[in-house]
Amino acid sequence: MVVIEDVTLTYGGAATAVTAVQGTTLTVGRGEFAAVVGPSGCGKSTLMRLVTGLVKPTLGTVSVDGALVTGPVKIAGMAFQNANMLPWRTVIDNVMLPLEIVQPYRSRYRAEKAQFKERAEALLATVGLGGFGHRFPWELSGGMQQRASLCRSLIHEPALLMLDEPFAALDAFTREELWCVMRDLWQRLHFTVILVTHDLREAAFLADTIHVMSARPGRIVLTKKVDLPRPRDLDVCFEPAFTDIVHELRGKIAEVRQA
Repeated sequence: MVVIEDVTLTYGGAATAVTAVQGTTLTVGRGEFAAVVGPSGCGKSTLMRLVTGLVKPTLGTVSVDGALVTGPVKIAGMAFQNANMLPWRTVIDNVMLPLEIVQPYRSRYRAEKAQFKERAEALLATVGLGGFGHRFPWELSGGMQQRASLCRSLIHEPALLMLDEPFAALDAFTREELWCVMRDLWQRLHFTVILVTHDLREAAFLADTIHVMSARPGRIVLTKKVDLPRPRDLDVCFEPAFTDIVHELRGKIAEVRQA
């Protein structure tokens, strides 16, 4: 689904140039749940912008679903650390926002609004927000807003979901709840996921494959397959095989931070 081939991205002019990623190669298969981890400032979020076509590489190529990325990728959904809900719109209107913007839904929005609303309500119910569609974002907790944000990123049924620290601002209990929500949505809908995170437990719990990036300029220094059986329950986080993965990742990141 995603192929990043020998990509370098440099920001700024000659005098102020900063290379964010250098010689980076990464492949994510269709339907795979991949995670990207690494030290702060290593270029994790830059990779996300490259894949979604928000920035163009200085060198190398990025392909999504077999097509070279030359501009914004329409088949991608995105969710971020902040829910970024529009406060003047109800929850269901926030969730339906991509359908008003993204083709082919935009041209059908008025005619099929009732059906789209049913889809949004079903998605909200899936993440435990049934009956909250008429509320406004400020009436919801942070965790509930982030659930709604996930629904918004999935309402147009993207083939690829990009997650940039989506649970980082939440308390530990809510974060783990949303891990399970994300796990269940992915297993039910079979989309491809790239998760950018600082939380190594989160990466190990959710992902099939974890890519570790070096300090800036970022490049992939380790690709770790997570051979834990699915479906995974939170109890797996206390098993030796899980903690071994987390310790290996932590050791690699400590190594690249000192390099």
